[in-house]
Amino acid sequence: MLREPFDLVALARQEMTDQGFQPDFPADAQQQLAAIHLQPDHSLQDLTGQLWSSIDNDDSKDLDQIEWAERVATGIRVLVGVADVDSAVAQATPLDRHAAREATTVYAGVHTYPMLPEQLSTNLTSLNEEQDRAAVVIEFVVAADGGISAGKVYRANVRNRAQLTYNAVGAWLESTAGPPPKVAASADLAAQLHLQDEAAQALRESRHRLGALTFDRTEAQPVITDGHVTEITARESNRAAHLIEDFMIGANEVMAQTLRAAGVSNIRRVVKSPERWARIVELAKQYGDTLPAEPDSGALNEFLLHRKQADAVHYADVSLSVLKLLGPGEYVLLRPGDSEVGHFGLAVQDYTHSTAPNRRFADLATQRLLKALPGKPYTDDELAAIAQNCTLKEDAARKVRRNMDKRMAAVALRSRVGQQFDAVVTGVTPKGVFVRVLGPPVEGRLMHGEQGLDVGDRLRVTLLSTDPVRGFIDFGRA
Repeated sequence: MLREPFDLVALARQEMTDQGFQPDFPADAQQQLAAIHLQPDHSLQDLTGQLWSSIDNDDSKDLDQIEWAERVATGIRVLVGVADVDSAVAQATPLDRHAAREATTVYAGVHTYPMLPEQLSTNLTSLNEEQDRAAVVIEFVVAADGGISAGKVYRANVRNRAQLTYNAVGAWLESTAGPPPKVAASADLAAQLHLQDEAAQALRESRHRLGALTFDRTEAQPVITDGHVTEITARESNRAAHLIEDFMIGANEVMAQTLRAAGVSNIRRVVKSPERWARIVELAKQYGDTLPAEPDSGALNEFLLHRKQADAVHYADVSLSVLKLLGPGEYVLLRPGDSEVGHFGLAVQDYTHSTAPNRRFADLATQRLLKALPGKPYTDDELAAIAQNCTLKEDAARKVRRNMDKRMAAVALRSRVGQQFDAVVTGVTPKGVFVRVLGPPVEGRLMHGEQGLDVGDRLRVTLLSTDPVRGFIDFGRA
């Protein structure tokens, strides 16, 4: 086993500081935390008797949402319960100020830096199994054609009956493995998950008809043994992850529509039309497909689906290239009467972030907007500042994760210098051309042979060297 002569956790902490984060909670926030003693609110609607469940990553401890569904005359009624973090973290308190400054939980691979202390985010405000918790419930009915109606938002007491994972539930839903133990032990839970999956499938098909984009995202997953990186594996999305994603998109739409109908300013999550659409058109042309001259999400999704059917093995290359060319999303202030910007990739106009208040400050601020109706807990200037900081810190968090991913990959690839890999160009910047190899899924700089390349081009590369301390992985064109 390879042993690092350096401390990856210390490097992660330095990376956090370099990107503008403050990894430690200030003393006044810790004092506030020690004084928090949550009491049940018996005035809330009691939904603890429903068969709620959560599905998340295998190692997730900050459970922000749970789900439940039932069949009704007009379709499938879906309830998404979101942790009522605001009940524990009052506005303008030390914990809130720290969370507002940090804006997001940062997952640095070897260590997680939570936006809120773990005593809250993984305990008191986490929707943990068999624990009664206050929640903001987002309810909607999914019709057979995937349309959403009867949306409403309210508070209630809930209880997570089964904490489940993407890997186990996904394999079961895809019929590649048997049910996880909790599902095998409960026919009611199995039926509940199948019903949720039916609703999610309808939602997804409806969004795709409207032009939502279909991506196959493969993420690098470090394997850490005794505190040391031993290899990098690929983590792919599955049907259970899609289920939760579809429910979260639906819930966020309902929240956005609720706030718009109430006539209050709020924060929206948007992905504007891609600035590099011309390169996307050129990329499609290389595969024999034609896209319109102006951005069109429906046409782009048809191209993506066509590529997936034509060459499923290399579809991840195309997905990654288009994702890079679309660019990241951002948070913006939306005042009453403002035109909607929308989310290009999801093909939705009304969209906010509201389902992860333990992990994202924008979601916590949105929760406060909902709970304060018809009041206004923030001025427009305050909301605009929150939106701007959340965008900046989300970008900074991606840099932390990307740089730490490179360090961990550099450790895992040290023994493979000289080997060749299939790669795709993921970035062309003044600093150089960057490529991503798919087995394992890691990114590095192309040190020679980069002339004439652009995002989406495929090539063969040779691993030249790795520098785990600086996170450098250097390739040369083979």
